[in-house]
Amino acid sequence: MTMDITGTIKGIKYKPLFLDKLKEIDIKEFNINEVPATCLLKSNNNLFAVSKWVSPKRTRSYPFERVYNSLGISKKITVIPIVKDEGASGDRDFIQWDTVSLMSLLDVFVIFAYYDKAEINPRNEQKITNQQFNNKYVIAKIKEIEQYHSSALHWNLNELNVSFHDILDKAKLAYLKIERTTKVALHNISGLDNFKEKIGKDVSLFMQFSREKAQKAQGREYVTLQPKESLSTFSKAKITITNYLGGQYFFTVDEIENCERNNLFNRGKTQPK
Repeated sequence: MTMDITGTIKGIKYKPLFLDKLKEIDIKEFNINEVPATCLLKSNNNLFAVSKWVSPKRTRSYPFERVYNSLGISKKITVIPIVKDEGASGDRDFIQWDTVSLMSLLDVFVIFAYYDKAEINPRNEQKITNQQFNNKYVIAKIKEIEQYHSSALHWNLNELNVSFHDILDKAKLAYLKIERTTKVALHNISGLDNFKEKIGKDVSLFMQFSREKAQKAQGREYVTLQPKESLSTFSKAKITITNYLGGQYFFTVDEIENCERNNLFNRGKTQPK
């Protein structure tokens, strides 16, 4: 049985439960590379919840948990690397439009950050690890958000339209420096130029480029049978959810059982792509 399931989010209401108790840090002592995954940041009598991602890819390191733990605070900021290159023999992941759209839906301000330090991976000398954000840049953006009184949606779209190319250029120069200092070969830097060219300066182009990649990933997962999966029906399904801001989220589930009319039961784990 094959199945394509679609759904639409017309609005969002939630009450966060089971939130972690967050450590409060003064901005004078703030270093994005040293603070917990989610923390409280105090600056000029203002209080923000700040979370950070260790990869722009949504299926690694459980970034949604980090963001979830910030939802109890009115002004929420998340720091996401615009690109992460682990070495020519490893992965290179880019930020995607639908990640930004989901953060906007949750009223979370996104700081598109970049890494400018790294170390040789002791387990594989052809890769780098312990990548560090440029902390001065992150703090500068936090101070901008402190003075910003429009919505997170407006901020995120403005950053994409105005600052995105500049941040990509900073990331490009930073990775060239990391490659020189570590002597670890990274992916061809032209890949960043291609990414910059494909998304242009139009958010709609970024949306289209990201969506094509996400749909391809969903398609690959849909036809892949994992050797450790124990399924009774092999009824994988695609689930595509659209929100009112134009974001689309592409999921696959390992198994679907039709229990009643218009009622589907997911027997497998969800794989966001």
